[in-house]
Amino acid sequence: MKLSELMKAITPNEQYEGWATNDDYVLAIDTGEASSEADYEVVQMGISGLDSQMNPITTDKTYIRAGQSTMKTGNQRSFKVSGDRYVGDAAQDFMLSHAIKYGTGNNVVVPYVYFCILNGKGEKGKVTIIVNSDGSGNAGESSSVDIELKKSGDTPKEYTYSAG
Repeated sequence: MKLSELMKAITPNEQYEGWATNDDYVLAIDTGEASSEADYEVVQMGISGLDSQMNPITTDKTYIRAGQSTMKTGNQRSFKVSGDRYVGDAAQDFMLSHAIKYGTGNNVVVPYVYFCILNGKGEKGKVTIIVNSDGSGNAGESSSVDIELKKSGDTPKEYTYSAG
């Protein structure tokens, strides 16, 4: 499903205040055919878990009379996607394609957007797609997938969804 299709009936409110659930967040990736973020494919079909992590990078030092001090030196944004394999979903088919599973370097780096549909606020950047499992499970069970997407290159930029 393209991001524009998902957001067709949703109008984010930049002033939204209140609780958010994991279903209120959208991760969409460029599968190589997008001319804008609206054409990015939404990672959702068959996905039961989307775990977004900041993975802070820190340095600890101990100073005379001040004791231990921690300095944050960066972040390694990552997304862990898990769920059931759905053949025919553009996002899953792309991430689990032969070119991505066995690809290396820039061949597996794609643009993404990640934002809250309640207020439209989030980020956009680039991620490296890492396939940990392209189908596993016991006989008679759904085939499970486990994919990581990790920040690549520059720090992600602030992003606000706009239908225009």
